[in-house]
Amino acid sequence: MNKTITLAITGASGAPYALRLLEQLVAAQYEVFVLISSAAKVVFATEEDLKIPAQPEAASAFFTDRFNANPGQIRVCGKEEWFSPVASGSAAPKQMVVCPCSTGTLSSIAVGACDNLIERAADVVLKERGQLILVTREMPLSSIHLENMLKLSQMGATIMPASPGFYHQPQQISDLIDFVVARILDHLGVDQSLMARWGYQKK
Repeated sequence: MNKTITLAITGASGAPYALRLLEQLVAAQYEVFVLISSAAKVVFATEEDLKIPAQPEAASAFFTDRFNANPGQIRVCGKEEWFSPVASGSAAPKQMVVCPCSTGTLSSIAVGACDNLIERAADVVLKERGQLILVTREMPLSSIHLENMLKLSQMGATIMPASPGFYHQPQQISDLIDFVVARILDHLGVDQSLMARWGYQKK
């Protein structure tokens, strides 16, 4: 199994989802290409009080240290790093998650804008018939948002709104985060123990 994946993080609210997902992918021994928008860095500072280094190399070191990753396991790419593997169909991972996915990014992917590396990487996964998961985080949704979601779903992308359930009786915010991250991991085919599947809950 080729255990490489692209994780894009955009400026929608939901930084805790991105951090928990990255942690789990590292623990599962995935090599992760991380793409972070400028707006996402603002969200990290606001929601997690984290300042992500501006330079890709420094950001890679930051996440490597935070998640105790192996050297080279996490590679942060610059937004215009067009020679990175994720920009080419001959080298990009076949799986990509945008978590959280802003409606602006959703729109750009839907029209194939490719104005930055996040949009290009998603475009590559779609054209190569890979797996693209968009963890949208917005409410309410306008007709524009819904039309873009439908368009991308018809292209083969999975639209996975960050909508945690409550049937597992969450006791803290981390339980809600784990609910969403567990569903993402399930769709990626990554073994997880964050959340029991329906019908297998502890009695």
